[in-house]
Amino acid sequence: MAFDSLALKLSRLTGIAALTLTMVTTGVAVPGGFALSAQAQEGPASVADLSARLIDSVVNISTSQTVGGDDNKVPRPQLPEGSPFQEFFDEFFDKQQQDGMAPRSHQVQSLGSGFVVDASGIIVTNNHVIADADEVSVNFNDGTKIKAEIIGHDPKTDIAVLRIDPGTKVLKAVPFGDSAQSRVGDWVLAIGNPFGLGGTVTIGIVSAIGRDINSGPYDNFIQTDAAINRGNSGGPLFNMKGEVIGINTAIISPSGGSIGIGFSIPSDLAKSVIDQLVKFGETRRGWLGVRIQAVTDEIAESLGMKEAKGALVAGVVKGGPVDDGSILPGDVIVEFDGKEVANMRELPRVVADSPVGKEVDVVVIRKGKREDVKVTLGRLEDGEEMAMAQGAEDNKDGAMPEATETVDLYGMKLAELDDTQREKFAIDKAVENGVVITEVDPDSAAAEKGIQPGEVIVEIAQEAVSTPQDVVDAIAKLKEDNRRNALFMLSSKTGELRFATLRID
Repeated sequence: MAFDSLALKLSRLTGIAALTLTMVTTGVAVPGGFALSAQAQEGPASVADLSARLIDSVVNISTSQTVGGDDNKVPRPQLPEGSPFQEFFDEFFDKQQQDGMAPRSHQVQSLGSGFVVDASGIIVTNNHVIADADEVSVNFNDGTKIKAEIIGHDPKTDIAVLRIDPGTKVLKAVPFGDSAQSRVGDWVLAIGNPFGLGGTVTIGIVSAIGRDINSGPYDNFIQTDAAINRGNSGGPLFNMKGEVIGINTAIISPSGGSIGIGFSIPSDLAKSVIDQLVKFGETRRGWLGVRIQAVTDEIAESLGMKEAKGALVAGVVKGGPVDDGSILPGDVIVEFDGKEVANMRELPRVVADSPVGKEVDVVVIRKGKREDVKVTLGRLEDGEEMAMAQGAEDNKDGAMPEATETVDLYGMKLAELDDTQREKFAIDKAVENGVVITEVDPDSAAAEKGIQPGEVIVEIAQEAVSTPQDVVDAIAKLKEDNRRNALFMLSSKTGELRFATLRID
């Protein structure tokens, strides 16, 4: 039955392949009357020579990990008092412990792909292929198997670098290409180890570029329809010159198999990470020390910008590179080191690619005007440690003045930020000034923007507010200026800043 089922699946695949070949070789009617050239109808020339040249540079990565032991013990069930099964389970588990029958540790193995980037023995793969592995081996196309050492890995980009001692074996390294030159429709070749079958070649095109699949802070994937399956992770995506333009890392697949949507880390992003891992054993990314959010059309209008672009600075990290006032909350970063910042996603990537300690020119929109500032970058990894170490001071008890009068505005009740409100909403002393939001109508525009009781209005239209009347006056001034939106800088109870806009016309 199993063989019949397999034959049926193969038959269907063969049928589809034959149909596709027929359509390609005989020509396809194209809407609009466009005629396809003979080369376009036939597809690319044979990639046999290219595959033969590259396949020995691609390796299979096998890992093993020890799991089990006490962590895998079956827990003693919690039964109601007086249960007739209580005595039975007590006897069973006590005997198991006496007889040493606890589950033993065992080896779990996994497979992935990788490729040689330096003939001295440097191999690149995905971080998730070797994560938590006790032992890693590299298997070559000719059957050679060599143990590998992990010299560096980066979970943020899912890249890992291995080192092997090739001994007398001659390794064939493959070069990186320029992924920025890749265009949608370019032919690409993937080689890897799908389902542990060994060196497998598939071909397709670049389906899209710059894909964000929410897997990390630097998502900028190349999407391809070249068949990528489980086990292809860490393998290379080649252009037709035999250059690596991507590292295959993820697929979208409800069934677990290829449906023609695979993602590769672009070589332009991977190269700098690999160089750092080889040189330092860790990443050393540039760090600006700001918290950012997207610039929406409403925010752009409230800031007097003609179009929504750049990255809005929602907060500045204390002790960070720009904690000197060079960049302020409310600034919109539109250029960084000569590169245009079209949207929020682009800023973390371009900053991370910059050397630590470099002085860069940054262009910001501040209160409607362009300003140039110079910034010396810190190191992201140091900033992350600093953020983890920072903690807000514990609130101290103080005198409790009587509650102040509240103001109703756009479905919000506003009050002065005094000790009473601090205690009521557990607002940290890191939030020094502002107007606290005490209530939010669930049917209001404020609720639709995610505004919640306990948040503090710090600024409106980039002007500080400290009383409910300040908020009312700021809104009135914006209306006089014919503004339709008001930009609120809001602080969370712990001091995290964000921006929100409310319609005021």
